[in-house]
Amino acid sequence: MSGKGDDKVGGGANRGLEVRVRTAKKRTHASTLWLSRQLNDPYVQAAKREGYRSRAAFKLTEIDDRYKVLRKGQRVVDLGAAPGGWSQIAAQRVGSTDGHGKVVAIDLLEMEPAPGVDFFVLDFLADEAPGLLKTRMGGQADVVLSDMAANTTGHRKTDHLRIVNLVEAAALFASEVLAPGGAFLAKVFQGGTEGDLLASLKRDYVKVFHVKPPASRKDSAELYVLATGFRGGAG
Repeated sequence: MSGKGDDKVGGGANRGLEVRVRTAKKRTHASTLWLSRQLNDPYVQAAKREGYRSRAAFKLTEIDDRYKVLRKGQRVVDLGAAPGGWSQIAAQRVGSTDGHGKVVAIDLLEMEPAPGVDFFVLDFLADEAPGLLKTRMGGQADVVLSDMAANTTGHRKTDHLRIVNLVEAAALFASEVLAPGGAFLAKVFQGGTEGDLLASLKRDYVKVFHVKPPASRKDSAELYVLATGFRGGAG
């Protein structure tokens, strides 16, 4: 499962004027609308200016500015990392770019190397993935991040189940690797987390929030669940 692909930075800078996109013969109306939105999105422009790989970097920045999830010297796991926007922010804030803390990232897609990030290519749902992540981490994690997005089929019920299963897998991994007091942040959709998952998070963590940062598009069903103060310990 891959993360943040739809938010990848590309195209030219806007310079304050709306960019109109002509409909090409080989381009669908939907792809034309998407391209227009990308070119006129202030977060896409800001990410390009500031050297971030995706506008998703600002989602993590806004969440962290408010809830103070990331701190110097922490160990962080980034699930579904490509193209690397969240990994970039995590590395900066825990200091792994300067030899402090650690950021381990995974995605089934290739990702260009990022300073302070230990990245490897593998589907997080593969049987060997959790074990490899733990080995690369070299101990317990302080934060588990998941901006993973399930591949969609177009069938709403099926897609919703895929999303829920992905979040549940990420939450289970977090419960196995987090140190006491750790935090889990994951993308969810529609009505937020399902009842069973929400109940387990409330049992395992001191506080659980649903968060929609300003950088998350208003017309998107995207939402994030943030659980802080992990009560257990990694096995």
